[in-house]
Amino acid sequence: MNQVISAILPPIIGILELMGVFIVAWTGGKSFWYFLQNAFRKKHFPIQYELASGMAIALAFKMAAEILKTVLVDTLEELAVLGVIVVLRGIMSMLLHFELKHSKQDLETERALSPAAE
Repeated sequence: MNQVISAILPPIIGILELMGVFIVAWTGGKSFWYFLQNAFRKKHFPIQYELASGMAIALAFKMAAEILKTVLVDTLEELAVLGVIVVLRGIMSMLLHFELKHSKQDLETERALSPAAE
């Protein structure tokens, strides 16, 4: 059973990490495109919310990969390294969710004030 898990998990972990990388790249490109439209076409896209949301989703995929890596750990040193990575990603996730909460509140406030200005 251990051999089956050792054979199946590495590709799954790689796919999860690749998904996280793809989401960060896609969200970064999309947010940059929105930034250019805001700067030159005077549109108003919620760049900060879009970017933070994508990063939070990507971080969730990366955390899932790290959790699966704990099954393959052979030494206590490897477990300690994985533990530190999980803690750091957890802190980053909390900060991103805090940022998302405030960005969402700012968007709602701006939308509420927008019709009054017109």
